[in-house]
Parts: sequence; C-alpha cells; structure tokens
Amino acid sequence: MKLHTKFSRQLCRNIELICSFMGNSSDFVVREITTGHKHAALFYLDGMTDMQKVQDNVIRPLHDRVSSDEITLPLLKNAILDIGEASFTQNFENALEQILSGGLLLLLDDMDEGLVISLPGWEERSISDSKTQPVVRGPQEAFTETLRTNTTMVRRRVKDTRVRLTTMKVGEKTKTDISVMYLYGVADPKKVQDMISKLKNMHVEGVLESEYLEECLHDKQLTIFPLFYNSDRPDSIAAGIMEGKIAIFVDGSPFAILAPAVFADFLQSAEDYYQSFVYSSIIRILRYICLAICMLAPAIYVALTTFHQDMIPTVLLLSLSAQREGVPFPAFVEAMIMEVVFEILREAGLRMPRTVGQAVSIVGSIVIGQAAVEANIVSAVMVIVVAITAISSFVIPSYTFAIPIRILRFAFIGIAAMFGVYGLTVGILMLFVHLNGLHSFGVPYLSPFANYKSSEQRDAILRFPYRTKKHRKN
Repeated sequence: MKLHTKFSRQLCRNIELICSFMGNSSDFVVREITTGHKHAALFYLDGMTDMQKVQDNVIRPLHDRVSSDEITLPLLKNAILDIGEASFTQNFENALEQILSGGLLLLLDDMDEGLVISLPGWEERSISDSKTQPVVRGPQEAFTETLRTNTTMVRRRVKDTRVRLTTMKVGEKTKTDISVMYLYGVADPKKVQDMISKLKNMHVEGVLESEYLEECLHDKQLTIFPLFYNSDRPDSIAAGIMEGKIAIFVDGSPFAILAPAVFADFLQSAEDYYQSFVYSSIIRILRYICLAICMLAPAIYVALTTFHQDMIPTVLLLSLSAQREGVPFPAFVEAMIMEVVFEILREAGLRMPRTVGQAVSIVGSIVIGQAAVEANIVSAVMVIVVAITAISSFVIPSYTFAIPIRILRFAFIGIAAMFGVYGLTVGILMLFVHLNGLHSFGVPYLSPFANYKSSEQRDAILRFPYRTKKHRKN
C-alpha cells in the first residue's frame, strides 16, 4: 500500500492501514471512542502532542457536546472542538506527515476524510543569551531550536508589512520545516525566487542543521571559506533582512543563515552598531590586523629565521640565535609542533565540560609551553608567536570564518619553509585571486572592495555615523 492512497469509508480499514505504516512503535497511540453514536479514532504520537490539550480540547468535547448521529468533520471543526489550527485531509501521506510533526488525526466511521489538528507539545529550550556571538551592550537573547519562535523574534524587530515568510519541508526522511524570510521590495526578487526554487528542489535524505543547506547551496564552488553568514542573534538577522538579504531558518537549529554574504560581513559584530562609531571603527581595523596576524605571523617568523636573517635587526637576531641554541628542530618543525598542540588544546577545551574546559585549555597551554621551552624542544620566541596568533584568532567575530583562517595558517607555514617571503607573497596573491573569484548567491565575495561601490564604503571597514547613512526610499 502506498502512502498517497486515499482514506476508506471504513474506519477499521483506515486504522489497520495507519498502524501498518507506523509499525509497532510504542509511542504511537490509537484511541477509539464513540461520539454521537458514531465511532471515531484519534491518532497521535505520545510526547509530540500536548496530552492536556488533547483531553480538554478534543476528547472531552467529543463526549460532552456531541448528541447527533449527523455529525460531520466541518461541524466538529467549527462548532464543537476547542481547537485553533486544523485542516482536512483525504490521504494517508499528508495525515502521517502531520502526525509525525506533532499533530492529531481524527477519523470518523463512514467518512473518507480526516481532520488534522495541530497540538504540538514537545519540550522547548527557553530563550537565553548568545553563546557564540556575545556582546557587552545590546540585546542579550539568542535563537532557540524552535522554528516559529525564531521567526517571531525577528518579526518583533522588523515590524514591516513587507516582511514575507515562505515555509516548506526539505529532506526525504526528516521532512524538516524550512522558512525563508525577506523584505519584499528591498530583497532582489530574482535571488528570492532562485533561493526558494533551490530549496524546494533540493534532494537530500535529511536536514538536521543549517550547515546541510549551506553545502547544498554553494553552487559547486570549491572553497574553504563560508559563503553564507550564520548567526544565532535575532538582531543580526533582522539587520541583514533590512539590508535586502535573505534569511533561512531551519527547524531544530538555533542558527539562521543570511545570503548573500561577503568577506566584510564576517569581520563585523552586532556590537559595532551599539557603540560609538569611532570606537567601532577602531575595533574593526583591529580585527583586520588580527586577521593578518592569525594567518601570517608564524609563517613570517619561519620565513625570516630560515631564509632572510638579514632582514632581522642585529640585536634581535642575536637574541633569537641565543634562544634557539640547543633546539634540535628547525623553525618549521617548531611552528608545526606548537600549532598542532594548540589546536588540540582548543578542541579539548571545546569538547570538555564547561566547568573544566577553560581551565584545561589555559593551564595546558602554560604548562606545555613552559615545559617545551625548558626541555629545549621549542624556543621561547616561538611560544610567544603562537600565543599571539592564538589570541588574535579569538578576535574574529565569526567562528565559521576563523576555521579557514586556521587552515590557511598551516598552508602558509609550509610555503614559508620552502620558499621564504617570496613564496608567502605569491601565496597571498593566489589567495586574493581565489577570493575574488568567489560569489555568494551572485554577489562578489570581496564586494564592496574588489567590485568597488562608493555608496557601500561607509559600512565596509569604518562605520560612519547613522546620520550620514542614506536610507532606502522603498
């Protein structure tokens, strides 16, 4: 029997087929009752449906308010049952899909149509502050794993009738609810339609997190850089929607996606708009400096100490030579050892319980670094360089953007060990060529720098005062 088969007028036959589809799951409930001298059956999943509402709004009215044999589903929906969202269905596929989403199916004998009632009752995590993008000043709330809660938090900030929301199901097995939100008249209609079309035509087994969608929407661009911006902050998503971007919400994920996203977006923080424009501009410049340090500092040290000692001041060169005396490894091996150890400590700190994770990462770094220097495995300068590099990586606001920078750091260390500063120069040029060839949903990744737009420079690196910002007329 196929799922798209329509209901039979025999209630016993419908019960038999639904039970065969659901199997012997212990949480699947079939409750048969008699209402108005007519047999009825309720189907729902224990734990997915609010049992108190089932009892008060469905079962009790069916027992107390029905007294006629001429009972119909429209009469139940409009006059008898105390329910809100409900719809009629005539096939098993739609009915089972609603049951698996926390709905209740009501079937009556001698009727080939059913009534699906939305009564979700699973536990939800309460709204808390952002764990990945915290701010000192600004809203202290973040998305949860509930789709409708997340879209409501954005709508509460953008009270505009032009906000549009399109919801669909993606995933052959999970049938995950996906919502696309945009500002009509501001967002590019072609990009909106293209996004919705790609999501509807996406053939994946399941979607458990927003990253599933990001990889499928990459347009076959081979890169380690994120082409979509993700955030768990409602204010960041609301700001992106007002700029004409498209937001994607995934049920079960506390992170929303913004598209298109460019290079500069990942070096901006929500707090930039809650502080003085002077302070925000200085902090943004600092982030770009830290980006360069995080990616190139160990590589530059390896290149200078291996090939270009004449570029180092004499006093500093003598100090470095004295510190490296007795170290058995070249600078490249030193750098790789320390970087790998730090990455291990970073991951260990993230995966361990919060009460001990930070202590392990901090104490481990100090103890291992000091022990390595005393054992003449690495030089003290290398420990300092790696420490500064590690601290600089935490200045980057976006964790997903910091990951490719950490990967490139190892690549540049290898290039510096083989070709010195000249190799680093070529490597940096190749990186810019790669970034210039990337597009995020049709928008150049280095925009507004490479595809220069003077109108967008006021919020690229420096943040100009709000009074100088040109507001949209539409």
